[in-house]
Amino acid sequence: MQKKEIAYIRKQFKLDHERLHIYDILNAYIMKETNEIYHFERHPFELLDREKQELYMSNFKKLLSGEIDQKLFELKLHEEAEMPTKTMLHQGLVTGDADEWTELMLGLVDKMMADTKFERDTVVTFIRGQYYQPTKARSEESEVSESDEMFANPFILCSINSTEQQKKTLMFDYVEREYKYNVIVDPIIKLSAPQQGFFYPSVTEGYSDVNRILYCSGKVHFPDQHFIEEVLNAEKTVTALEERAIFEEIVKEVAGEQLDAAVIAQVYEEIHQVVETQEEDEPARLDYRDVERVLTSSGVDNVTVEKVERAFETIVDNKNYEIKASSVVPKFTSKSIKIDTKVATISVSPQDLKYVRQVNYQGRRCILIEVDEDAVIEGFTLNTETL
Repeated sequence: MQKKEIAYIRKQFKLDHERLHIYDILNAYIMKETNEIYHFERHPFELLDREKQELYMSNFKKLLSGEIDQKLFELKLHEEAEMPTKTMLHQGLVTGDADEWTELMLGLVDKMMADTKFERDTVVTFIRGQYYQPTKARSEESEVSESDEMFANPFILCSINSTEQQKKTLMFDYVEREYKYNVIVDPIIKLSAPQQGFFYPSVTEGYSDVNRILYCSGKVHFPDQHFIEEVLNAEKTVTALEERAIFEEIVKEVAGEQLDAAVIAQVYEEIHQVVETQEEDEPARLDYRDVERVLTSSGVDNVTVEKVERAFETIVDNKNYEIKASSVVPKFTSKSIKIDTKVATISVSPQDLKYVRQVNYQGRRCILIEVDEDAVIEGFTLNTETL
């Protein structure tokens, strides 16, 4: 599932949007003490108060926000479970019976409660509906409007939100002219910060893919693996942060712990070129042959295909493992690499790493950064010393 496809779906979640129709909304309230459904209710979404609709829409957009492989993960669904989630979701997707859909979604809530201890009361929200997208690009000369070339995509979205107790306050009563202690026992549902959820089905090359699901984590780089495997019955995911760590360990296994900054910069440059030349619908991946080529082209000595292959087997126990290239290197346009020392943390863009060196000066290790202009600290220009 591509970033642009997720962005297109998220963009539809607006009130009165002509390309989005939400049929029903189902809420299930789980009590943390009993780990049971305390109350559930289903309503046609269009019959909710407009203020409630706006709150829900904002929550759904928040759920679908974030970077792929960091907060959003496209996962393949399995069918090995006793009651596969894939089967329940697909049946819920195609059924026209609202009561059957409700029973299927409550069945998913039962799977969420199994082997899970909730720290707070939790609300699980499901919606079902459909969104529309163009079947083909609109021609400038075409007299047919874009709305006449729409394809309907049914979907189910789930958002899981925790609750919190309202703070105790002191209020002033204008009528009685006295201060009163205000105690409100009703919990607040944190719609501004969904814990996790999912969007089904995923999209592959512009078409709904009922074999895959978009899992949405509440925290960057921290997907709930228990939820993914036991509730969704989906494949275990690897975050971009974990993949980058895998790549670093493989490089250390092949090239050793120490590398010149210029070599590191060239490694990132090589991988950046791979990302830039990838096909639009398929993310670029690096196998052991690709990593060997990148390291060799970057100037790492004594690199062989066999050596890199053994490193893959050592680190990930699979010589055929493929690393997503975009996970390895920060985006050149917006992110930087940190150089950590006890004295300071220095941020450098990947393409400028070639200007950084670690040198030995009078028996001490120093970071040397080549610059073409005076360095300024808090408005003061540093003196230039000759070493």
